[in-house]
Amino acid sequence: MTEAQTTIPEPEEGAAPIRLTGFAHGGGCACKIPPGELEDAVRGLIGHPGPEVLVGLDSGDDASAVLVREDLAVLTTADFFTPVVDDAYDWGRIAAANALSDIYAMGGRPVTAINLLGWPRGVLPMELMTEVLRGGLSVAAEAGCPVLGGHSIDDPEPKYGMAVTGVAHPDRLLRNDAAEPGLPITLTKPIGVGLLNNRHKQTGEIFAEAIETMARLNRDASDAAVAAGVKAATDVTGFGLLGHLYKMVRASGIGAVIDLQSVPLVDGAREALRDGFVSGGTKRNLDWVRAHLDADAGITEDDLLLLADAQTSGGLLVVGEVPGYPVIGQTTAGQGIRIS
Repeated sequence: MTEAQTTIPEPEEGAAPIRLTGFAHGGGCACKIPPGELEDAVRGLIGHPGPEVLVGLDSGDDASAVLVREDLAVLTTADFFTPVVDDAYDWGRIAAANALSDIYAMGGRPVTAINLLGWPRGVLPMELMTEVLRGGLSVAAEAGCPVLGGHSIDDPEPKYGMAVTGVAHPDRLLRNDAAEPGLPITLTKPIGVGLLNNRHKQTGEIFAEAIETMARLNRDASDAAVAAGVKAATDVTGFGLLGHLYKMVRASGIGAVIDLQSVPLVDGAREALRDGFVSGGTKRNLDWVRAHLDADAGITEDDLLLLADAQTSGGLLVVGEVPGYPVIGQTTAGQGIRIS
């Protein structure tokens, strides 16, 4: 145990160990409000746009971007969710990486963050809450992003995340609506963690690769994309690969083709799909985009569910080739998404 590590009380003899996922109605980004419902609710709520607003609500991008100087844009985002794993420290790491990802998805650098926390005091030990915060702090430190306070509430369901402020050069922003046809599509993390998270919630099985995938920062991928001159990117989270790709091609007025066999999967994802560990969020994702899909012969319903799997802290989805990461398809001049 390190000096800074918290001592968590052992359960009373005969008592079951505390499972954080048991206190959540849904896990991680799978607990998001469905995309169609969310878009209906916020339609027309665009705030006060002006010439200094580079990226606002209208394109459904990952963070806002406001021009504060000719060579400086300030990025703002917030993200939080219910427990995705039972280990408090790992949940904190994953939630922090996920919140920071919105800044990286815009081609930015995070400069400060504050914690957002809901905790059922009197139900779950405060020592567990400390471990959640410690996990978030560790990943923020890896990102070089100081965490300077935050806000907490007494909440019957535990929730954790961060509000993050970042910076970027306005000419090098990665945007949701800047994709052009005829370019490769790159994915920087494997998908399928939603299936494994659902399996973990229901069975208690632990999937170390999925945890480390979710806790890994998208910093290096973002830096590589900006260095490659990429203009369009997003990150893959609760709306799944298909949902986030659809948002991007719709905002950009183009289409896309995805090569199913080229999409990387986290170990165990296919088995979890076979065994039925599909979340309600994943099914809602597929329902939302189904009308805009054209699947080749041989593409099954399970294949579509896999591509719609609700990710937590997924990778960057980049229009353009990023060295070191797999190309999974290409953009087209048409509309919608074809899966081959």
